[in-house]
Amino acid sequence: MALDWQVFCQDTIDRTVVPGCFGTGGPTGTETYLDWLLQAWGQTALVAALSLVVALVAGALIGTMRTLPASPWLTRIGNWWVELFRNIPLLVQIFLWYHVVPVVFPAFADTPKLALVVAGLGLFTSARIAEQVRAGIQSLPRGQRYAGMALGFTTAQTYRYVLLPMAFRIIVPPLTSETMNILKNSSIAFAVSITELTFYAQQVGEETARGIEVYLAVTGLYIVSAFAVNRVMAFIEKRARVPGFVASTGGGH
Repeated sequence: MALDWQVFCQDTIDRTVVPGCFGTGGPTGTETYLDWLLQAWGQTALVAALSLVVALVAGALIGTMRTLPASPWLTRIGNWWVELFRNIPLLVQIFLWYHVVPVVFPAFADTPKLALVVAGLGLFTSARIAEQVRAGIQSLPRGQRYAGMALGFTTAQTYRYVLLPMAFRIIVPPLTSETMNILKNSSIAFAVSITELTFYAQQVGEETARGIEVYLAVTGLYIVSAFAVNRVMAFIEKRARVPGFVASTGGGH
């Protein structure tokens, strides 16, 4: 079967082909499936970006809690957090946030579904990032902590100015994988009808009966997005690399 890429130039209302769709744009007021595709791509990027922020903040906090030598109860809370979010399937977590949380906690009843998906995906990923942050901190030589103490830093200041900056520079490579994973996992948003790329592919494929073209286009955009993320993270890794650093094999503090 021959591919017909003009499907993206069809008007979403009457299915007529809009001239100039791939060029300067169609007549004012028309909306094509290409417009929908670009909007869905933007939604995918938005869900992934916001979820990554949530994952980094929560992951850094939980990962730090798991390395506090004088607070075993905080360590236990961090361990429980990681095990909880790591052992429940992502789809189940999204449904819990979407269907259960607004009922159990009425304050969330009017929360936009995009925010609920971001919370679910972000906290799911935070468990993985927390493990990486913990490993990054524990890979540092003990002298790093002692240096902060010698300077008169509090525990919070030692983590803020000494340990966490070094740890994050060390864990950039695994963070690259998590960033790409969170981009791909954003497709889970289609389960609660957020119009991101996967939802777009399903809906437009059914409307136009041109599923091959639609899914090829969506696949291509995922590949382009993942490649862009990879290149950005590779640049960050190159700039953040600690010259001559060798991780401690003792694992202790």
